[in-house]
Amino acid sequence: MAILNNTVVTVDAILTTKGRELLARNDGSFQITQFSLADDEIDYTLYNPNQPSGSAFYGEAIEAMPVIQAFPEDTQIMRYKLVTLPRGTSRLPVVSLGYNTITLKQGASLTITPQTLNYLGATSTFEANGYVATISDIRLLSSFTGTGITTTTVGQPGLNTTTGAVLSKSEIGTSFTLTGTTVNTLFGSSLTTLTTTITVIGRDSGARITIPVNIQKVSTI
Repeated sequence: MAILNNTVVTVDAILTTKGRELLARNDGSFQITQFSLADDEIDYTLYNPNQPSGSAFYGEAIEAMPVIQAFPEDTQIMRYKLVTLPRGTSRLPVVSLGYNTITLKQGASLTITPQTLNYLGATSTFEANGYVATISDIRLLSSFTGTGITTTTVGQPGLNTTTGAVLSKSEIGTSFTLTGTTVNTLFGSSLTTLTTTITVIGRDSGARITIPVNIQKVSTI
């Protein structure tokens, strides 16, 4: 969403890429249950308590800033979402995966167990309602599963993982297992590494992290 100007409150609401994917299925899986707010375009260093015109004008420069037009690429917009935390919170929660980058050979598997740092007074903790993990391009994995939370898969099961358009897939859990594709189709004749991203969001804290996932070609497969 975006407010198009600061004189008339007009809300520009569009579907994300994932939302469009669910809508296109026409199988009832498209149900809007939540929304997010973000302040990507706000430069808080412009807040000026020394403004000579008085306190009503401290945020004048911020209020006059242009607002980003809504578009569905979630890697480029709404990267700084607003969250609700207990009163007195002095440090923002941060999700840690134990990896800055995940690199898998074809057919290899890896299980990641997210933790949330600086949450509810604990240095490190696991969130009671788990995490949502989203792979941007499921074609690069032969398997992607979440465990530890009793719930159904967020995305559509049985996605075609070798051809077609880029499709994301989300899972809910406390641990997630990724297995690199064993199909060489996406590598073509020259590529030796394919890259996508995984985004993990704490369902209680709203903290999130996105890291690259690399799949390395094994010539014998």
